Amino acid sequence: MKTPRFSLPLAVGLVVATSTVAAQEWTRFRGPNGSGISHARTIPGKITDADINWKIELPGIGHSSPVLWADRIFLTTTGDKAGGFSALCLSTRDGRLLWRHDFPLTPFPRHPYNSYASSTPAVDADHVYVVWNEPEHYYLAALDHDGKLVWQRDFGPFVSQHGCGISPMLYQGKVFLGDEQDDAHFVPGGTRTGNSSVLAVDARTGETVWQTPRRSVVVAYATPCVYEPKDAKAQIIFSSQGGGLYATDPDTGKILWDYDQAFNKRCVSSPLIAGDIILGSCGSGGGGNFVTAVRLADSANGPKPSLAWQLRRSAPYVPTGIVLGDRAWFWSDGGIVTCLDPRTGDVHYQERVGGDYFGSPVWVNGRLYCVSVTGDLVVVTAGDKFEALCRYPLKELCRSTPAVALGRMFIRTEKHLWCLGGKPADP
Repeated sequence: MKTPRFSLPLAVGLVVATSTVAAQEWTRFRGPNGSGISHARTIPGKITDADINWKIELPGIGHSSPVLWADRIFLTTTGDKAGGFSALCLSTRDGRLLWRHDFPLTPFPRHPYNSYASSTPAVDADHVYVVWNEPEHYYLAALDHDGKLVWQRDFGPFVSQHGCGISPMLYQGKVFLGDEQDDAHFVPGGTRTGNSSVLAVDARTGETVWQTPRRSVVVAYATPCVYEPKDAKAQIIFSSQGGGLYATDPDTGKILWDYDQAFNKRCVSSPLIAGDIILGSCGSGGGGNFVTAVRLADSANGPKPSLAWQLRRSAPYVPTGIVLGDRAWFWSDGGIVTCLDPRTGDVHYQERVGGDYFGSPVWVNGRLYCVSVTGDLVVVTAGDKFEALCRYPLKELCRSTPAVALGRMFIRTEKHLWCLGGKPADP
């Protein structure tokens, strides 16, 4: 059999096209638009030791999730009690550390379940964007893919008894970031008396494009996503207790619509899109969690949201759900998986998988994968009927969400990074 021969321009074109597609796979928290969905077919449903490609110890600890561009993994760590914050770049081939960029961070009180490295980076073809904080500073920085600092911003005090954990997202050359804090106030008429806002900066320069003040009750940790209605301009969707579910214009920061009655507790999970239905959840460590879905309808004054349905039984507080087609799955903090119709809220099943969860599930090839706090990688079918497929023990604390790129899954436990899959998956 002869080896195929390509002309140089065609060969270069194939390489560029292939690497570009691969590079787009997992560039932010929960991958494409925060959906948690990968169409890889090389992740096994029943995981064994033979499926682990490599496991490496990280220089520091943390709960942020990995993001990827081409053959590079980007991640953050902290020295925890020793302080400090680091951005890391590792090789997808073997987990080898390619570079490390350190930032100063003085330890301060935060929730014991949290970490100084809980915010997941975002990455594009030019930069990786990282977020961290101290009580008097809320930082966003851009590094190039070789670890050189390109720009750094300080948005002032970040007020939260729990510490930081908000992740940035990218859209059309801008970095979008939530900055909704504890005990900030928004006076009717637009006077900003607290620190809360949502904002966008130029991804190349870090210059502020817009910053919109928000009324805040408690800190919000949700990562925004993009809603692209048919025949209308895209919107950036945020969620918080103070603001509810709401949309901003990506170019100006103008609030396009809001449903401020959506939540009465803190938002940690991120919003989801199901056609013209926008979903989000709220909760607390003491319970009372629920999912709210709003339906958007056109009106003379722009989009008008109305309540579609709520899920108040076994709803998630921290984990973000999955929406795919006419099904949605929610994985609760206490290990109960709910499958429902995202348009009506009709529940198909609620089943217990066991364990406690801070990380969110990802959908891969008709299965859901989620890692428990104690490090069990749990796999269940993603269908109308529940079936538990696998429970693989990683045997280490885990409060992060898996990433899937290049046909492999990357899991960050507190002190290690794992890579698995990449071979033809079991049926």
